[in-house]
Amino acid sequence: MNPAVRRFPWTVGIGVLLLILALSLAFLLAKARSEAEQRQTLPVISSIVDFSLTNQNDAAVTLTDLRGHVWIADIIFTRCPGPCLKMTHQMKELQDALVKDTQARLVSLTTDPEYDTPAILKTYGEHNGANAARWTFLTGAKKQINNLAVDSLKLAAVEKKPEDRTSPEDLWVHSTYFVIVDKHAQLRGVYQTGGDDVSWPVEKAKVLAAAKQLEREP
Repeated sequence: MNPAVRRFPWTVGIGVLLLILALSLAFLLAKARSEAEQRQTLPVISSIVDFSLTNQNDAAVTLTDLRGHVWIADIIFTRCPGPCLKMTHQMKELQDALVKDTQARLVSLTTDPEYDTPAILKTYGEHNGANAARWTFLTGAKKQINNLAVDSLKLAAVEKKPEDRTSPEDLWVHSTYFVIVDKHAQLRGVYQTGGDDVSWPVEKAKVLAAAKQLEREP
């Protein structure tokens, strides 16, 4: 028998084997990439310190009440003539977009506790469609608010000097960010709310994706 003929089946066999090995390798690489992507987590920026504040129902709220929940937070004040109302509308969009079975919460801190009493915050929340079972508005001692907002959540708030105010309500300069906290009270993300109407849908999608990812974490 011609040696070339005898070698032909071996050549085919080796080719098939190489093809199987290549497909197996491709499968393993794809699986490894998928597992690596699933392991990707949002960075831990800081830990949230304990606090004691008061919600719109005049009930005490501490960090313990939020542990076990992913929560999205911002800082506003109800008399704000600037970005606060837009931020509240955007928070309402997040509230409406969260899946019904989520345990995620929304938290809005006031920079103006002397005016923003629980009753004022309750009216403000109801007027803007807040679901009180999911969305908490917090007021309280300025020091406690500052500790939570600035030290833990990294949200800046600076009271304007009287000579710098353009109106009686022009009281504060503050962050226009949303931040997200995980179930273990760790700050995990910061998202811009300002800018044009084109950028917000992108940021909104990022916030919702982050909330979903953090809810899957143990």
